[in-house]
Amino acid sequence: MKRSRAVYAFLFVIVVFGTSRPVWAQGQPNSQKTPEQLWKKIPIPKLPEFHPAQPKRFELPNGMVIFLQEDHELPMIDGTARIRGGERSVSASKAGLTDIYGEVWRTGGTKTQTGDQLDDFLEQRAAKVETGGGIESTTISWSCLKEDFDDVFRVFDDLLKNPDFRAEKIEIAKKGMYDGISRRNDDASQIAAREAAKLVYGAYSPYARTPEYRTVASVTRQDLVEFHGRYVHPNNIILGVVGDFDSAKMEARLREAFGAWPKGPAPNDGDPAKPEPAKPGYYLVEKNDVNQSQIQLVAVGITRRNPDYFATSVFSEAFGGGFSSRLFNDIRTTKGLAYGVGGGIGAGWDHPGMLRMMVSTKSKTTVESIQAIDEEIADLNKRPINDEELKRAKDAILNSFVFRFDSPGKVLQEKMAYEFYGYPLDFLENFQREIEKVTKEDVARVAAKYLHRDQMAVLVVGNVADFDKPLSALGSVTKLDIAIPAPPPGLMPEDQK
Repeated sequence: MKRSRAVYAFLFVIVVFGTSRPVWAQGQPNSQKTPEQLWKKIPIPKLPEFHPAQPKRFELPNGMVIFLQEDHELPMIDGTARIRGGERSVSASKAGLTDIYGEVWRTGGTKTQTGDQLDDFLEQRAAKVETGGGIESTTISWSCLKEDFDDVFRVFDDLLKNPDFRAEKIEIAKKGMYDGISRRNDDASQIAAREAAKLVYGAYSPYARTPEYRTVASVTRQDLVEFHGRYVHPNNIILGVVGDFDSAKMEARLREAFGAWPKGPAPNDGDPAKPEPAKPGYYLVEKNDVNQSQIQLVAVGITRRNPDYFATSVFSEAFGGGFSSRLFNDIRTTKGLAYGVGGGIGAGWDHPGMLRMMVSTKSKTTVESIQAIDEEIADLNKRPINDEELKRAKDAILNSFVFRFDSPGKVLQEKMAYEFYGYPLDFLENFQREIEKVTKEDVARVAAKYLHRDQMAVLVVGNVADFDKPLSALGSVTKLDIAIPAPPPGLMPEDQK
């Protein structure tokens, strides 16, 4: 056995590497051609048109929209119901409600089975039924072997329609949130992300606000019951199913399960909150137990409906999107100022994303790093994104399709998002063509249109005693108070405050 393995290894070396000079050097003197020269001459074919398998879409008379995507690679069937209504539908005084709801919906079980009983039932079948809460929607999903579909789907259906929100599970969920609140200032990067969102959207925006002890404590079981009753209706649900099934039979099964479910009131999941950005300037969070600074330059971005979305996507990739981006090459590689650097013009589905440039650097190069970002932004006027940068960025975006949409399930999730936010269902297929059409003139135009350094708030989280210069050397500084408000009296044991 050892001898045969050695022989195979020897043959592999011969086949792959050959017995003479490397392939790139064969037929040419070493002084004439280099691997880099020949590599650049390798013809790269044009990417084929992107035509993923299309899910079947149909709508029940009660308004439920259903997508079916067959995938026979594995004997599995997965499904996800996305329900309109999330944290942006909740008042600020109840911040955190949908996090509790998303957990207790599952752990609280149904009116006939506890969550622990469901755990045992599903574990015996290596299956999952899970729930979750978000800003714009809540979800309930399942995953199971094909042979167990009927059993697992019954659990899914019962939990969808008959949750119980048991009180002891609500308390467990709350304690978990209290623990998260108590530790939210431990990590500088998390502080930076949280406070940057507040600078863009406003502290009380659902896209930026954070749960506090008092808001979590105020959530009651009745709040969860009312939230479920308000939003979980068929005309408020988009259901996607992917896996090893026959679409005609699955459609009949789902029509049987949900066709008679009465339609509920018209959805009211709340309008996207209008951003209330902070004034341009410098904002400081003092954190004296770190030796690095987290820096974010932020402003309001755009939505994906914006006609400039495709050009801004290419600009963001070229300027700050990865290891080959301009910010990475200039600030990290050439100047050695940053552990990590990047950013771009963010785009949300139905609300503006964040325009954000980020740098992680040593404390003693904090101000120098901010100035380096400033120089890069200013330099765009005289040194716009060039042809090589444009091509590299477009290739990076288009080639990522291989990983972003490499399964029918990922395509299905994307299509469900288009349905949820009211986008054309062929948005994904058009994306490739629109990216390919972007020119360097388009990129220069959107950079000038959206990237204005004098309109950005600059957030720094770090140890001011170790800065290379006072932050005030750049302009007026506003110190941010991130102290965690104390819990209501008697809420927590003394050692957990």
